[in-house]
Amino acid sequence: MHQAFITALRVGIVAAFLFGLFGQIVVIPTTAADEVDRFPPYAPFAAPYVTVAIVGVVCVQVALVAVWMLLTMVQRDAIFTPRAFRWVDIIIGASVVATLLALGVTGHLALADIPSPGDGMDLISALFAAAASVGVGASFAMLVVVMRSLLRKATDLQTEMAEVV
Repeated sequence: MHQAFITALRVGIVAAFLFGLFGQIVVIPTTAADEVDRFPPYAPFAAPYVTVAIVGVVCVQVALVAVWMLLTMVQRDAIFTPRAFRWVDIIIGASVVATLLALGVTGHLALADIPSPGDGMDLISALFAAAASVGVGASFAMLVVVMRSLLRKATDLQTEMAEVV
């Protein structure tokens, strides 16, 4: 892989990581506080939902660190080694945790008696967004599992070729 492309990917990873950090520290708590100010019955739900949102962002950040490490392995031409599987497994684990968090939020939004201002469309929208997040997260986890099996096959073939040569 070309060095300029790896550098561009790393810049993107750093930007995404810092954007997530800004979201964890500023955006998520501020948005929750603003919602509670606008509609006080949301107060009991603020802390749990803020916590889930922050942990969800942490899952993305963990996956970004794993991608950084995989890029390092690509740069060193060592991607087809057993060490790569650890980082791929971390990405799978982070996506599964984030998907389970979204599933929990979907269940809570569907079953809990959450007060809503107006006609309740905000809760319906949040429910559909959480359900979509579950679908996207599960799809991503399955895709990475398939890619992991391809990496396993390529690693086995590389090992066989090294023995032959």
